[in-house]
Amino acid sequence: MRALRRFFLLPLLAALILAEDNSIEFMGAPRCGTSLTDPNKSLKIDLNSDANCVWQIERNENQTIRIIFSYFKFAPSSSCETESINVYDGPSSNSPLLGQVCNNTDAVPMFESSSNSLTFLIKTNSVAFARNFFVFYYFFSPETTRCGGSLTGPSGTLISPNYPSSYPPFTYCVWHIQTAKKSKINLQFKDFFLELDQNCQFDFLAVYDGLTTNTGLIGKVCGVSRPTFQSSSNGMTVVLSTDYANSYRGFSAQYTSILPDPPEPDTSLTCSSDRMEIVVSKDYLDSFGYNETHLQLNDPTCKPVSTDPVIFSFPLSSCGTIKKDEGHRITYTNILLTVSETDKIITRKKSIQIVAKCIMENNSTVEVIYVTENDLIKNTTSVGRYNVSMSFYDSDSFSSPVLQSPYYVDLNQTLFAQVSLHSSDPDLLVFVDTCVASPQPDFGSVTYDLIRSGCNKDDTVVTYPPIEHYGRFKFNAFRFLRSFSSVYLQCDILICDSTTNSRCTEGCISRQKRAASSYTWKAKTVVGPIRLKRDLRAADHSDAEETSNLQRKSFYILSFVALISNVIIVVATILKYYKRQPGYGYQKLQSSY
Repeated sequence: MRALRRFFLLPLLAALILAEDNSIEFMGAPRCGTSLTDPNKSLKIDLNSDANCVWQIERNENQTIRIIFSYFKFAPSSSCETESINVYDGPSSNSPLLGQVCNNTDAVPMFESSSNSLTFLIKTNSVAFARNFFVFYYFFSPETTRCGGSLTGPSGTLISPNYPSSYPPFTYCVWHIQTAKKSKINLQFKDFFLELDQNCQFDFLAVYDGLTTNTGLIGKVCGVSRPTFQSSSNGMTVVLSTDYANSYRGFSAQYTSILPDPPEPDTSLTCSSDRMEIVVSKDYLDSFGYNETHLQLNDPTCKPVSTDPVIFSFPLSSCGTIKKDEGHRITYTNILLTVSETDKIITRKKSIQIVAKCIMENNSTVEVIYVTENDLIKNTTSVGRYNVSMSFYDSDSFSSPVLQSPYYVDLNQTLFAQVSLHSSDPDLLVFVDTCVASPQPDFGSVTYDLIRSGCNKDDTVVTYPPIEHYGRFKFNAFRFLRSFSSVYLQCDILICDSTTNSRCTEGCISRQKRAASSYTWKAKTVVGPIRLKRDLRAADHSDAEETSNLQRKSFYILSFVALISNVIIVVATILKYYKRQPGYGYQKLQSSY
């Protein structure tokens, strides 16, 4: 039935539009500007390039003028400096400027004079283009009661004047809607019936994103529909504007505030050999009404090192961190939770609990963080590693590392190697499981076993008992046959918990027994190259020979230059001598006349 009713209404609307079009004054070229005294009028203005036209509106009655530019089409890409409509509060363009309309105006402009006169000027640039404008104005008394108003509740209703009866002519209603902070506004029209025309020039509803009508136009509608609008913030402005003819029942609308979903937990965890770092976004805390003062670790005396974002950074063995050895891995756990105000009986805030776990597993370090909001658990996972390094030392005191590279040694010289774990956990133990040597740094060619499964495979290898975070061994220097000049070492390192029986305390075991044994974490480290000192001497001899050859070449070059210089001097002397001999000059002949 509703569709059938619309079917019969459309021809009626079209007829009314044509009827109103007949009342519009066409003021295109050659007419450009005029004086207007009618109490109300609609103007359809068509202009081309290089126009500079002035319209003056004035009446004897003491009334105010409202003028609305419901449609405007400037030349594309024109600027406000070259093409615009300027509106003045008075009888000429010398009156105070009320405002300007141009190509970037994001609104349906409306201006009101302070007296019974108003002037507007339209200027266009030199671009050949058909400009179109639709303007209507009317006089009204400032004492007239205005519709609209301010709405501040979480929801509410808007209706046009006299709804569901016809709205009055010359209506201009403005509703300002403002809801709670960080919310948005959804405006839904349950019934909507305004005069219909192609560009909504006569009667229209304009919705703005914000609390002003100067900019932020979301949309302009007319006719029969059920539009919906949504703001980007907690402010929205709704304008109803009508002219003097063809009124309909108007609209009924309802607005509701939309609270944004709480942001996803913006947290992260970083685990290293010696530290744990928990990062929490300040915006995430703000969304629940918390800040850094509401957060504490297992040890509440540990404070954040940064407040935006909130960062807790602390050694693995501090701040109440709980360590658990599970045989195949070690887990470090700490809990960051929100603490409610102690002076309050109730709260409406969600509690947040962040469970941070650094899991050191075989061949990897897994970082797991659990975020709990009132029993809603979310987690993120990332990967890290223990920090392990290996260096050579000059003696069995392991006090002075060898810093030179390559490391030149004598054949059969005793070399001292130390593997170091950089961690703040005092209960960790380092064990050198396997070490192989290779003439290539990628260990892709021939290799030679020094240590395998904790067992010494070379007769010169001696391993030291594990101490704190260090694994130590020594062996005698050697070289690979077939003219390989370098030796590189690659070692597999096991990291265990010294408080329990582990692989690190078992020493040398067979491959079969090793398969049944477990260790906590495994790492690889490489050091090298090692080269023999005779290679260094050969390199020095080569450098000396090259220097000698260079000196010899320099001597030859200098001798040759000296020889050439002497030849040039001798030749110059001979030429000078012959020039001075008599009979070889020229003598001018005397004239016989």
